[in-house]
Amino acid sequence: MAKKSARKKVSGSAKPSVRKALTKAKKGRAAKVKPAPKRQQADLKAAHGVSKPMTAAQIREAFRRWEAANSEPTTELAYSNPFTLLVAVVLSAQATDAGVNKATPALFALADTPAKMAALGEDRIRDLIKTIGLFRTKAKNVATLAHILVSEHGGEVPPTREALEALPGVGRKTANVVLNTAFGEHTIAVDTHIFRVGNRTGMAPGKTVHDVEMKLEAVIPPEYKRHAHHWLILHGRYTCIARKPLCERCVIADLCQWLGKSVAA
Repeated sequence: MAKKSARKKVSGSAKPSVRKALTKAKKGRAAKVKPAPKRQQADLKAAHGVSKPMTAAQIREAFRRWEAANSEPTTELAYSNPFTLLVAVVLSAQATDAGVNKATPALFALADTPAKMAALGEDRIRDLIKTIGLFRTKAKNVATLAHILVSEHGGEVPPTREALEALPGVGRKTANVVLNTAFGEHTIAVDTHIFRVGNRTGMAPGKTVHDVEMKLEAVIPPEYKRHAHHWLILHGRYTCIARKPLCERCVIADLCQWLGKSVAA
């Protein structure tokens, strides 16, 4: 079962800019959020993809800091192999990872391979995941994709986007997560968190999910692409949150172009 990586202590050999930024963030002095009306105005502009773009140097520095804070980020979904990862991601659509993780232990204890899941059947799957939103549709999709994996892919999760997206319940975002987490591909799965981070920070301003994905692919330095997806999603989930981001604890506050905060001196 995958576990969230422990946060890495900042090395004494880290660049001074990184040490300073992480220290400020740890003390809650990185930046201050502006009053709600100004934050809302800033978010309205950001949501339309009109944020001031970060420079290439700022983007590189942002990932350098995220790496210093968490060198091995990973998904928070619990899984044990590519198949259980695929199922967990399918179940996570319009649901929280925490909610999915409460339901999947019992499911995966009975069926952690496509053959076992196909044998379990749609009705039993539905009973085991009924605490998750859209559980009826998801049960049908999981049962069907398990049958397809057995009959068309030898019981294995295919490592290609085309084959993954041909499975029921699997779109581009789900395929990107599986390709990145299970197979080490340098893909970016843009969800609401990453869309928000890309636009707010100015790292990848875009009006659509696809726009943000393509821009991130273009601007992220190659050496950071393997873990970029998880750094971005964790930043959006725990720091750059929707209503009132925790700018005071943000390690990239001085690099971010969002107009809803003031950088501390």
